[in-house]
Amino acid sequence: MKKSDRLNLFLSLTCSLILLVPAKTISAQSQTALSRSANSDIKCEPTPADYLGPFYKAGAPVRSRVGKGYQLTGLVMSSANCIPIAEAEIELWLTGPDGSYDDDHRATIFSNDSGKYQFESNFPPGYSGRPPHIHIRVSANGFRTLATQHYPESGHKVGEFDLVLVPIN
Repeated sequence: MKKSDRLNLFLSLTCSLILLVPAKTISAQSQTALSRSANSDIKCEPTPADYLGPFYKAGAPVRSRVGKGYQLTGLVMSSANCIPIAEAEIELWLTGPDGSYDDDHRATIFSNDSGKYQFESNFPPGYSGRPPHIHIRVSANGFRTLATQHYPESGHKVGEFDLVLVPIN
């Protein structure tokens, strides 16, 4: 079997397996859509920006935990080539269990050498008609700063949210 035939078979089988994956496993929080252009360069869909909100305060303490009960993990990567971004600064803030913003529920974390991050908090309550959410601001050298939000799914204790940044050209 020729190399090109093996590649076509592999791609066909991979696409078939993707179609067999139940829709439930494809989370609405997953923002990492891969696409192939005509020249086969891999690109990642940038994470959509979302409202920074009026409660952002720079200078949150470096800590990976501001409560218990909800674990958020993900990967920070480049939209240009899907390569992980090490040492990206990730600022997070959310409401405490009482539904108000305070300094106890703000944190700064950094992605590791593999671009991974991990954060633990309480499950943020909704307020004023807003669904539960965690504000996120990500910055890294050579990339545009991103302000977005993660919306935890009700009843879940873990969430995954990849942060795909756009390079500055």
